[in-house]
Amino acid sequence: MQANRSFPRRTRRVIPAGLGLALIAGAGLVHADDFIVYSPHVIATQTEFELRGYGYSDGRADINGERAAELSIAHAFTSWWKPELYVAEYEKEPGGRGKLVGYEFENTFQFTEPGRYWADFGLLASYGHPKGSGPGELEFGPLIEKTAGRFDHRVNLIWERQIGGGASHHTEFRYSYAGTYALTPAFRPGIEAYGRPDDDSYQAGPVVTGEWHVPGTRGNVEYRVGLLLGINSAAPQRTLLAQVEYEFF
Repeated sequence: MQANRSFPRRTRRVIPAGLGLALIAGAGLVHADDFIVYSPHVIATQTEFELRGYGYSDGRADINGERAAELSIAHAFTSWWKPELYVAEYEKEPGGRGKLVGYEFENTFQFTEPGRYWADFGLLASYGHPKGSGPGELEFGPLIEKTAGRFDHRVNLIWERQIGGGASHHTEFRYSYAGTYALTPAFRPGIEAYGRPDDDSYQAGPVVTGEWHVPGTRGNVEYRVGLLLGINSAAPQRTLLAQVEYEFF
């Protein structure tokens, strides 16, 4: 339900193909989880299988064609802790070949009971391990969500730092916002915005999300598609997002 290098930081994750959402073309060196706005909510005993990715479309050769995707499995062991394992992280740099680049262990911690305070709060903490040599990456930061009627607002504030051999001593920061309006459970249009000050990259654009119950089961299928536009000249001109998830108890 619902992580740098030259243009928005990283590019890593997942397996291309699979669940029917063509995981795009695009450019810049970011992770696939850089284009997700996490919820702090944890639902005990819920299991999730998720595939998501992004791609850049841009007239500049050093950006156009970058893609990243990731495949993950998560299970909420309690009502406040959900670990998630990214079993495959895929990236393709502009003009290069696609490759699997690493793994990640991610944790969502829910701090407050939904609806008890003016907003709901949680924490994201993860460690990314490269495939082969190179430094690992730590990510951490608060997750905030506010629901008012059919409107839902999420804000993430995430810091990242490399660790291990060859690690940079610089800590990078990114922030993101998602706002949606639930016309129906299966159709929630909205907007997402992302800022990466270290890369001087700022993007925003429309998204559509939704959820369907799978008849005869305790499972649901969720989807999310979106198109981000570059707000400033340093950002990729267009970023196509795709995500699909199956969750069950």
